[in-house]
Amino acid sequence: MKIAKIMRRFAGLATMAGIAVMTSGCQSIAVFDPKGPIGAQQRDLIYFTMLLCLVVMVPVLLLAAWIVWRYRDKKDNKASYQPKWEHSTKLETIWWGIPIVVIAVLAIVTARYTYNLDPAKPLESEVKPITIQVTSLDWKWLFQYPEQGIATVNYLVIPEDTPIKFELTSDGPMNSFWVPQLGGMIYTMSGMSTTLHLQADEPGEFMGSGANFSGREFAKMSFTVKSVSQDEFDQWEKQAAASGNALTEDGYQKLAKPGTSGQVTYASIPEGLFHRIVHDYSMNRGAPAGMGQKARTLSDEHALGTDGEPSTEEKPSTDSKSSTDEAPQNNHSDHDMSGMDMNE
Repeated sequence: MKIAKIMRRFAGLATMAGIAVMTSGCQSIAVFDPKGPIGAQQRDLIYFTMLLCLVVMVPVLLLAAWIVWRYRDKKDNKASYQPKWEHSTKLETIWWGIPIVVIAVLAIVTARYTYNLDPAKPLESEVKPITIQVTSLDWKWLFQYPEQGIATVNYLVIPEDTPIKFELTSDGPMNSFWVPQLGGMIYTMSGMSTTLHLQADEPGEFMGSGANFSGREFAKMSFTVKSVSQDEFDQWEKQAAASGNALTEDGYQKLAKPGTSGQVTYASIPEGLFHRIVHDYSMNRGAPAGMGQKARTLSDEHALGTDGEPSTEEKPSTDSKSSTDEAPQNNHSDHDMSGMDMNE
């Protein structure tokens, strides 16, 4: 009787703890609060997988607890004792059959979702998609809008209900582009371009970040995705284009140096810059052909003189600061949707 009471109390406490967790924590998990079709399908797949796991896990845990209680060491225990029992076709069919069925169902469903959620697969929509070219740098994100001829650093503005085609690369260490409420992450890699299609179904601000460790300031590789109406997007585009701050080739070279940055807007971008980042800049900063060659990083180049030898020139005391001081921050303006009433 004491054991039965203990188990009932334990079950009650477990139920209360589960209710507390479900009512307080779920809303804080971004992947369970999707704001786009890709994120919604990924959430459904997570829920389905969890449900199938519970189909196996819950009965096993309950049976384990029941066996411990049923066959406990007690003088008046009436549980049957069969020391020579070794086989039961019925039981083996159950404990092998159920997992096989679960794995088969999970494999079929996962394969179907994997095909539907192919990052390179365009989203079905009557609205023309917008292309955004993404470059992960140390330690910041550059977003180019080739069709609009503008660019931003560490923030994105996208129109709601419009498919976004992301073309991604890296001019530095490999990283991962991730906006949890819109969809899963995808790698950005030096010397190649990957593709990701996402969409926001409603206006709002969503957190984005790099998901790979990439050095000293990797924790600051975050950005904001702002989903707005089409009219607000057009207004923001005009404001950005009128800002007068151009991203030049030299400006990009300074921006690409290791360092953090705030939110920056560029009114124009060099034609073909993304292509050169993929095929020229990132490859030239890697190791030359040959075994045993050491790659020269941007930090190494910064420490060398123009002739490739270590610079004898004394470094200013500001070298210990973030290289944001070297980036053309004074020539750029922060357009954090200024002049736009987001509540309209």
